[in-house]
Amino acid sequence: MKFKKYIIVLLIGVLATSCNDFLEPEPSSAITSENYYTTVAELETALVGAYDAIQGAGNYAKDENHGVQYEFYVTEMRSGNTSTKIADPDDFADSGQFEAFNVLPTNGLVLNYYASMYEVIFRANVVLENLANVNDDTTAIEAEAKFIRAYAYFNLVRLFGDIPLADHVLSPEETDVQFTRVDTELVYDLIVSDLITATEGLDNTYRTRASKGAAQGLLAKVYLTLDEPEYLQAQLLCEEIINSGEYQLIDFNDVFYTELDNQEVLFSVGFESVTDSQTFSAQWMNGVGVSSGLNYATYDLVDDLNEFGGDIRVQNSFRQDPVHLTSVRYQCAKYFPDGDNGGDTPTPDFNGNPELAGNDWIVLRYADILLLHVEAIMAGGNETSSAAALASFQQVRDRAGLTDVVTNISLDDLLMERRVELAFENHRLFDLIRLGKAQSVLSAYSDLNGFGFTSTDLLLPIPQNEVNLSDGVMSQNPGY
Repeated sequence: MKFKKYIIVLLIGVLATSCNDFLEPEPSSAITSENYYTTVAELETALVGAYDAIQGAGNYAKDENHGVQYEFYVTEMRSGNTSTKIADPDDFADSGQFEAFNVLPTNGLVLNYYASMYEVIFRANVVLENLANVNDDTTAIEAEAKFIRAYAYFNLVRLFGDIPLADHVLSPEETDVQFTRVDTELVYDLIVSDLITATEGLDNTYRTRASKGAAQGLLAKVYLTLDEPEYLQAQLLCEEIINSGEYQLIDFNDVFYTELDNQEVLFSVGFESVTDSQTFSAQWMNGVGVSSGLNYATYDLVDDLNEFGGDIRVQNSFRQDPVHLTSVRYQCAKYFPDGDNGGDTPTPDFNGNPELAGNDWIVLRYADILLLHVEAIMAGGNETSSAAALASFQQVRDRAGLTDVVTNISLDDLLMERRVELAFENHRLFDLIRLGKAQSVLSAYSDLNGFGFTSTDLLLPIPQNEVNLSDGVMSQNPGY
């Protein structure tokens, strides 16, 4: 689909049902969503389309939305965890702007992610708007669509701040909704409401679709992210997940390379090799695809993994790039294309096509829940010695081979544990912001590397294309 401002993405139209095609405007004579979705099976087809929008197109086309496959640019590469292969403060290419905190409003990758998430929201809204057309029980479908919508809005509000809020399929005349940025509190109200519905209407059948555990876990994280965090509510949700018996920590390497019946994953975005594939795994290699290496570990991350991560996480989180010979650089080891790292010689040798990888993208896993449990119990304090928090924290460290008994957890301990456990998984930036450490940590990192971080860099710019199309209605974020 050609890039369209979200006003077009949110128009009434036909939801494409292919697993690879995005929504396109249809002639007025075409079948409409109002008269197409009249059975549960048809609504299920619409839900598949919403998940497809999260996936994004598995190619490099600039005129298609790439969904979660571009998320690492706007998250991990702005956190001090990763960079391009050769980090350069003077690199003003779209990909180079993130690591140096020099993101421009015209950045095409920012626009792509913004458009992708509003595509997801549109498709979820189409499902919700057609529930009344179906006579059968649609409780689970409503819950699933609301989980999807909440997931997309949660990503957008954390990255952009105040954003346009559409809780239904918009008509072309609703320009006030299409371009008006609303306060984050209103966005979070909808997210919380949607996720409560999801927790009540879902079970734990799926890992690559919404589930009760995934909704509980995402809602716990939302509660911890609010301006006035709901610590007790987050703690109780984490404990429901912990006590459910549905999830457990597994071998660290298997988390990423054993997808069938993976008991650690609460929610992942599913891909299939060749037929429904992704490109981010290839992009993170050297000289594969259209890049020469993206999302490489920073020396700062590698130092922390070596000092605090333990051998198991060190061995399975990163490796030295064997292709790059002019300096020592490190690649993510969690998402090698279909588990194939191309060998350890200067000439990569893959068994298949790394650009057609089927690695699922993990959004939420049990180790994250255990550490969120600690955070909820800490309740904004600087430390905790709570037995429940210690038990959750110890589980994560024991799996990593760090079995020394922990008797107290400081906020810095928690942040470090989250960094070394969840490296490359797009959590670090949000962790720093949520726990009030972003300004100090990113300023120090920026100064050390000659970058230009300021507090306004914690939010991305609203894509300039959107601002221009709004005819003055949509304002830009400060600093841009």
